[in-house]
Amino acid sequence: MSRICQITGKKVMVGNNVSHSKRRTKREFSPNLKTKRFWLEDEKRFITLKVSTAGIRTINKVGLKSALKNAIVNGYITNY
Repeated sequence: MSRICQITGKKVMVGNNVSHSKRRTKREFSPNLKTKRFWLEDEKRFITLKVSTAGIRTINKVGLKSALKNAIVNGYITNY
């Protein structure tokens, strides 16, 4: 799997390192991804997701089932 959050869709961004002399070189901004297991109460099983810390907060706020439904609608995840 690539470095993409399965809940929020956050992925690597490209930007510049800017030195003191203002020279610019390319760099990557990686999302803060964690591999985390969540308990899916409806199916009585654990699922493992690669989520950003913002994705974990989203799951805590709206609930796992709702967050998974939104991720499927937005195309971030196909099945779990």
